[in-house]
Amino acid sequence: MRLTLRVWRQRNAGADGALSTYEIDGISPDMSFLEMLDTLNEELILSGDDPVAFDHDCREGICGACSLVINGAAHGPERTTTCQLHMRSFRDGDTIDIEPWRAAAFPVVKDLVVDRSAFDRIIQAGGYITAPTGAAPEAHATPVPKPDADSAFEHAECIGCGACVAACPNGAAMLFTSAKVNHLNVLPQGAPERGTRVLDMVAQMDEEGFGGCTLAGECATACPKGIPLFSITAMNREFLRAARKGR
Repeated sequence: MRLTLRVWRQRNAGADGALSTYEIDGISPDMSFLEMLDTLNEELILSGDDPVAFDHDCREGICGACSLVINGAAHGPERTTTCQLHMRSFRDGDTIDIEPWRAAAFPVVKDLVVDRSAFDRIIQAGGYITAPTGAAPEAHATPVPKPDADSAFEHAECIGCGACVAACPNGAAMLFTSAKVNHLNVLPQGAPERGTRVLDMVAQMDEEGFGGCTLAGECATACPKGIPLFSITAMNREFLRAARKGR
């Protein structure tokens, strides 16, 4: 495959950025999107140019690091992570635009890499449970109803990639925050901090500068792990309940 790549190049958050055009040939349809970028970087290094900086880690669709906007869509044309997107999703001769996440709370570090530490601070604000120290508790000591366990697992699938923020027209982080709130709040182990968790995590989300949620639904559409939109409404109910009780 021969492709034309228009890649966002930006030295740092304070510098101006622009799309740079590269022609690349010999791309196999079986390559992942990141392998294609590896090939581009090899060519750039051999020609004495600065390689394109992009984030990646596990390359197995688990860590959420490989976050790119591809042809205007978070993670590209398929509902998967960028590392699991293969070049067979494109055609020979295509022009592909590759950009970083676009959100005020995700400043550009370099090129396609953004700083997503805002997500870490949201989790730090309340993404934990109180647990007694000492010996491990008996596994069956605290029964968990099957629907609650299923809901917790569903929300725990969130990998914090940020596609929800990138896809949202407002740059909101409600789907991410609701996933982190709900996966603990539905479990009995998360009950002691149930009220403070939702209030603190939502407050931290607002402090980070994410946009407001208008339930446009783009976040759930872009989420590679299928976190449902009703997660947001569930968190809103938790928030109102905790606010009325004063934590």
